[in-house]
Amino acid sequence: MKELQLRDAKATLSAVIDQAVAGEPTVITRHGRKEAVLLSFEEWQRISRVPDFADLLLAFPGQPEDIPERTRKPARALRDTSL
Repeated sequence: MKELQLRDAKATLSAVIDQAVAGEPTVITRHGRKEAVLLSFEEWQRISRVPDFADLLLAFPGQPEDIPERTRKPARALRDTSL
């Protein structure tokens, strides 16, 4: 990943964006400290997406028989309600 000082990133912003779209993110530094990352919108969407439960189930690498069978017993009472 490429690093650029903020002033250089400002001066060449169009080229930095073109590189990000091409798949090369850039770390922006200010006073020698890493402050931000410029990456493509598509890459940002990919890494910031939180999968829903259905996506996780569909991505499960095992077989259906690897999942333990669900018990059919009713849950036990947490306290005696006849008190």
